[in-house]
Amino acid sequence: MTKEFDCTWEERYASGHCQRYPWDMVVSFVYSSLPRDVARNEIRILEVGCGTGSNLWFAAREGFSVAGLDASESAIRFAVDRFAKEGLEGDFRIGSFTSLPFENAIFDLVIDRAALTCTGFSHSRMAVDEIYRVLKAGGKMLSMTYSKEHTSYCSGDCVGDGLIDNISAGTLTGIGQVCFYSKEDLQNLFSQFIISKMTHITKNEVYPHSDWVHSTWCVEVLKS
Repeated sequence: MTKEFDCTWEERYASGHCQRYPWDMVVSFVYSSLPRDVARNEIRILEVGCGTGSNLWFAAREGFSVAGLDASESAIRFAVDRFAKEGLEGDFRIGSFTSLPFENAIFDLVIDRAALTCTGFSHSRMAVDEIYRVLKAGGKMLSMTYSKEHTSYCSGDCVGDGLIDNISAGTLTGIGQVCFYSKEDLQNLFSQFIISKMTHITKNEVYPHSDWVHSTWCVEVLKS
């Protein structure tokens, strides 16, 4: 049976791994997707697999109401402490994205910055069902997953449910279990949503690893 949460991440966060600043794709998504006729403090943003909260740190500083969930106790502790030190408000919880501890239809935006791609297809489908539940009608989600064109896809062990573990080549070496996606996989995963944008991003490393390909999907979806 495959693992929903890879303990590699708790080990990394407990040893000091920290993302302090937001990803540019998240910043762009928030500003292009936010409701225009609603005050910022009334716009609610959830991040699943929020890690140390860097994306939500940006959103909170911009005046949005934020919530984050992660299975790593160390990551959530860092996020809570950082927000407290900087006088920011955020609702951070330790838990599973397959059973979100939130009421129905309360979030305007949901962010998945490479969280679902670290669990198998079956758990991702459960998580997407939960995300659909907590999103408002008209709410939007950003999801970033790794592509099957990534060098790391062919360099590990298949452990079931679409997961590759023990990756030995490419930019995901040592990261733990990863699920790689095709276009069809994503269309199936988000079948209950309207897919508004799907981008396939491929970067070919020239030096020092001329044969490495880093390939990701960025998908934006809408709850009708």
